[in-house]
Amino acid sequence: MWRSLEQNCRDYHLYIFAFDDESERILIDLCLNHVTVISLNDFEDDKLLSVKLNRTKAEYCWTSTPSVIYYCIDKFNLPDCTYIDADLFFFSDPNILIDEMRDQSVLITEHRYTPKYDQSAKSGIYCVQFITFKNTRDGMTALTWWRDRCIEWCYDRKEDGKFGDQKYLDDWTSRFHGVHVLQHLGGGVAPWNVQQYQVSKVGESIQVKHGANLASLIFFHFHFIKFYNKDRVDLGNYALTREVRNIIYLTYLLEILDIEKMLIEKFGFKRRIQKYFYKNWMLTRVHKFGRRILGVYNVYLLKKIKNDGAIN
Repeated sequence: MWRSLEQNCRDYHLYIFAFDDESERILIDLCLNHVTVISLNDFEDDKLLSVKLNRTKAEYCWTSTPSVIYYCIDKFNLPDCTYIDADLFFFSDPNILIDEMRDQSVLITEHRYTPKYDQSAKSGIYCVQFITFKNTRDGMTALTWWRDRCIEWCYDRKEDGKFGDQKYLDDWTSRFHGVHVLQHLGGGVAPWNVQQYQVSKVGESIQVKHGANLASLIFFHFHFIKFYNKDRVDLGNYALTREVRNIIYLTYLLEILDIEKMLIEKFGFKRRIQKYFYKNWMLTRVHKFGRRILGVYNVYLLKKIKNDGAIN
């Protein structure tokens, strides 16, 4: 994600919150341009610590989302701050998305689910992936409310109209003033909505088209990607065309493999991999067969991807 910002963003500063000691050590040693690394010791306050033991690691990360934004605005006196998920990759300058806000104070992005993948009833209308708050009265009112709600309740389950940190956003356009819903087609493209788009490459630019609307791809949310033993990578349980795999996913995977090589040489880094599906070979075969029937068996050999320069 940082590399993609370096390649595409004309003006930015990235505040990275390291949620474990190894990440903090490596990030500091890398001396990345335009980056400030923030440790948990510096970031965590009494409110967060009071709920930490009652949340899983994932739930605590979600709980912390509004707090990291609040911390950056308050600590560094920022006029605005955009939270971005670590599994985003930018193909164009994201400032065009923030510029779309004009004089509004909060920017949120929809999931834009493909109908057959619609999980908005559980996961929410909006995705906490790229969300901007300005240091204004309206912006800080919304951010403070969200921070307090996530500390009160933020779990990986649906309960009383809540789910994680995301369902809280569902009514923001009516609850708060100054909330803008992103309209740019190229922001928020993801595995759960890419089926709706025609994807093509024109020169160095990737274009996405939906009906009569055409736009440059700004960022893609690479949700779910998992690395298995036996040198396999899983792109997830969504239908992905060959164009999507080779125009979008290939770029990302080759970047990851290049970064991994650098980390191995510099830090002796070892990839944390999962077992290839199940220990029981029959369950693995049934799982594979089911995904093939549904057209979502997106498991590929990394060696073949590197050799072929394609995901086929």
